Formats: sequence, C-alpha cells, structure tokens
Amino acid sequence: MGRQFNNVVSVIHSFGRFGLLKIMNGKNFDTHMIERFSPNVVFKVPRGAKVKIGKMVRAHSGCKIKMSKNGELVIGDNVRINYYCIFICQEKITVGSGTEFGPSVYLYDHDHDFRAGLKKGKFKSAPITIGKNCWIGANTIILRGTTIGDNCVIGAGSVVRGVIPDNTVFVQRRTDTLIPFEVTE
Repeated sequence: MGRQFNNVVSVIHSFGRFGLLKIMNGKNFDTHMIERFSPNVVFKVPRGAKVKIGKMVRAHSGCKIKMSKNGELVIGDNVRINYYCIFICQEKITVGSGTEFGPSVYLYDHDHDFRAGLKKGKFKSAPITIGKNCWIGANTIILRGTTIGDNCVIGAGSVVRGVIPDNTVFVQRRTDTLIPFEVTE
C-alpha cells in the first residue's frame, strides 16, 4: 500500500511541477500529463532551455537534472532514471525510449576548459546521445561527446567517452596508462 501511495503522490507532484514549468517556459517545455518524478528530484530549467519528455518517464528520489539557459534535454518514452542520477546539460542530452539507468549515473555534456583557468568559468561542450533500449549500469559517468547506440549495456562503474556502436556490451577496463599534458600559462 505504501508504494502505491508514493507513486500517486509522485504523479500528482509531477503534474503540478511540470504544469508550472510549462507555464514559465511555454513551447520550450514539452511533456505528457502523466509522469512519475519523485518530489525529491531537483529539476532546474531556466528560461531559454528546451525540454521534451516522452510518455511514462520515471525519475526516483535524489536525482538532479540541471540545465543551462541554452541547454536541450530530450528523453524518450518509458525511460527509467534510478536513484541519485545526475544530468547536467549545457548543450544537449538525448536519451532514447526504453533506456534504463542504474543508481548514481552521471551525465555531463561539458567539462571545464582547464587551459583557460577554472575561475573563468569556460567550458567545452558536446552533445550526449544515448540510443533506445539501453541499460546504463550503476555509478557510470558519461562524458561530453559520447554517442551510445541502440540496445547497449554499459557496465557498472564505467567512464564513457566516444562512440559505442549498436548492440554493444561496454565494460570499463582498468588502465594504468597516464597521458601527460603540459600546462601553459
């Protein structure tokens, strides 16, 4: 009984929250009437950001979705976002229908331009695209410029950057290789 009650509360809360976001952002915020985002999900969508959320999307407690004013977030139908996932969107993040995230998965479509100096607040960004029917294992970090094809499995604890073809199982392998770089002032 308690789980059903929590689900009903989440749906009602999402309806109200998304209704307000729709009023504030107009055509830039597109979602369906029935979604299940926990009341404990942080969802920051500034004016100018674009959001499209498909049908029957679920986000559990502790998730954070934060966007810049130029960011674009597209989530397909029947996507499941598990506990404590974080999506930080400067440019664009796209998640295909039927994809599921384990707990504590982080998506960053940007990173600091350390050569410019962290205090200057400059970023390098590139879109993240995740295909349909993927499973992203717990504690995975997906970095800018990543494309994951349809029907992929990303092993728990992986750090992913680059292109993962359709129908691939990707498991992060331990590497002791360090890539040196020079810091110029």
